[in-house]
Amino acid sequence: MNELVRAVLAALPGGAETEVVDILARALHAAAELTGHEGAEAERVVAAGLAFLRRRLEGDYEIDEFGFDREFTELVYLPVLRPLYRRWFRVEVRGIEHVPAEGGALVVSNHSGTIPIDTLMTAVAIHDEHPAHRILRPLGADLVFALPIVGEYARRAGATLASHDDAGRLLAGGEIVGVWPEGFKGVGKTYANRYRLQRFGRGGFVATALRAKVPIVPCSVVGAEEAYPMIADLRPLARLLGFPYFPITPTFPFLGPLGAVPLPSKWIIEFGAPVDTGRLGPDAADDPLTVFDLTDEVRETIQRTLHGLLARRGSTFP
Repeated sequence: MNELVRAVLAALPGGAETEVVDILARALHAAAELTGHEGAEAERVVAAGLAFLRRRLEGDYEIDEFGFDREFTELVYLPVLRPLYRRWFRVEVRGIEHVPAEGGALVVSNHSGTIPIDTLMTAVAIHDEHPAHRILRPLGADLVFALPIVGEYARRAGATLASHDDAGRLLAGGEIVGVWPEGFKGVGKTYANRYRLQRFGRGGFVATALRAKVPIVPCSVVGAEEAYPMIADLRPLARLLGFPYFPITPTFPFLGPLGAVPLPSKWIIEFGAPVDTGRLGPDAADDPLTVFDLTDEVRETIQRTLHGLLARRGSTFP
């Protein structure tokens, strides 16, 4: 292990030679190799990981008013997702240049896949593929934040409740905000309805972007529909459990915990040309017809792009 890593180890409580620290270093090194890092780059990842652990032990880290922890996101959350992104789904990203390098923007995407991992993969795409390594701040439903553990870590990774006030503050602060207007109707639709966009709500996301005077970036995701193809929805059981749907897939619940493993579908994420909200008047956000027309424009752009991506993708499981 190089001197940089040894120096970090020595700074950790308990010294550098403890067995626990050595195990952590080995685990971090294995994780670095799993995500494609080799040699000096892998050592750098290990050093950063151990420094991260030291700061956590000392309480030396910051979170913003929404609960976002940038260091956790960049050193833990995104690295955990990268093997899924790069090796399992083999995500291909197009149009990343349409995501602004600075300032606020609203990314609007289709939603699908039974389990909303499309949100996670889009976050990795924006951070890893964009030259500015921007962080996506997703807007989530109440249920996400009501779930034990999931809600806490979602906030740490940048998500916040889907409210106009929170979205407006994030956009005003120059953040990239993500919204999935189909909600549970999109992510919980059956495989027979794959790639058919559901209703985009009442256009609240458009009004928020208009008030913040930020561009709207349409995002189209192909591949999530096949990761967990839902063949049926046990609605009586869903209502009993308080869930929006209860999925039956080819592997769940028949294979038990293995049913949670997604199928290795080929993914494409395409970011479309941004819609300039500044071209509309200052009172556009309060005009229902303008909001409806712009909502429909974004929805049609995403639906049209999905059809084109499906035609060019080829095999679902190459």
